[in-house]
Amino acid sequence: MWTGSYSIVTREVTKEQMWKLFSDVNNWLNWDNGIDYAHIDGKFEKGNHFIFQPKGGPKIKIGILEAVENHGFTDITRFPLAIMRGVHTFEDTAEGLKITTTMEVEGILGFLWRKLVAQKIVDGLPADMQEQIKAASLL
Repeated sequence: MWTGSYSIVTREVTKEQMWKLFSDVNNWLNWDNGIDYAHIDGKFEKGNHFIFQPKGGPKIKIGILEAVENHGFTDITRFPLAIMRGVHTFEDTAEGLKITTTMEVEGILGFLWRKLVAQKIVDGLPADMQEQIKAASLL
């Protein structure tokens, strides 16, 4: 299994603001410049899924494996002969809110999906998290 992760600590937002930002999938387009489409029917909860389309890419179905309000969530994307999980956590620390995203890829073709998708996500996390914090601070 391949894993890539990035964390940031900030005092600009709370875990409640970050949860509100992420759990409102239908409004991701308002703050995420890297997507063309994001939609969920129903609640942002374990067992549900949403449709997501990165800029220039195909629409994909992303499942919600776990969702713990104000603490984080884990999503799963199924590719041919591999899966990718995104583990997103919000943790209060003495220094501020620690926001972490960890991408995991496994499967026979995991090496391919890491190269095509997951590594690009991880490489973009520092800038993406700054945008997420900026958007969440307005909530």
